[in-house]
Amino acid sequence: MSQSADAAARRHDVRQHAASQHDGRPRDVRQHILDVAQPLLLRRGFTAVGLSELLATAGVPKGSFYHYFGSKEAFGEAVLEDYFSDYLAQVDALLGGPGNAAERVMRYFGHCLDTQVGDQMQSRCLAVKLGAEVCDLSEPMRAALDRGIAGVVARLTRCIADGARDGSLPAVANPAAVASTLYQSWFGASLLAKISRDRAPLDAAMAGTRHLLGLAQRT
Repeated sequence: MSQSADAAARRHDVRQHAASQHDGRPRDVRQHILDVAQPLLLRRGFTAVGLSELLATAGVPKGSFYHYFGSKEAFGEAVLEDYFSDYLAQVDALLGGPGNAAERVMRYFGHCLDTQVGDQMQSRCLAVKLGAEVCDLSEPMRAALDRGIAGVVARLTRCIADGARDGSLPAVANPAAVASTLYQSWFGASLLAKISRDRAPLDAAMAGTRHLLGLAQRT
């Protein structure tokens, strides 16, 4: 459910280096702006990051911004789409790796836990960071969040259904409902961990996940 600001910054550095021209400016300016934006938005939110700060950090003129994004709202939608494109690829790798379905789904949730705990207890999930802020602010951004979250839930649904087929998870009547409940649990736990600066909500989400998937008694 998360992607760290540090990971986004590293991805930006790699893309910027790979795309640089002889004059040192990135060839893909649009992607460069999006890569620079993610760590800023993860730290401070959407409305707190002004256009001047973003452009100064990215090192691009205002005209370049409006060439690629018609407005800050369109830019925010693009940031979320870019975030979920990368995040869904990460989910595919976690859920599509080796092992039975139970092992794969718990690998995903283990990753969720690992990326949300640490010395700096802050949201590393852009959906958590921006969700409440932008849903009333921008319909396109709300829709981008909704599409991205639906993509995560759809992947979890398939893995839970696979578990019933391979026998690693109990059969359930509605895998999609279970997947939605699990995502909602982790989304809420991530927000509560951010508020409390405590990992306890995430540990509770992990325990609840194992219980809901019928894995609580397994070692």
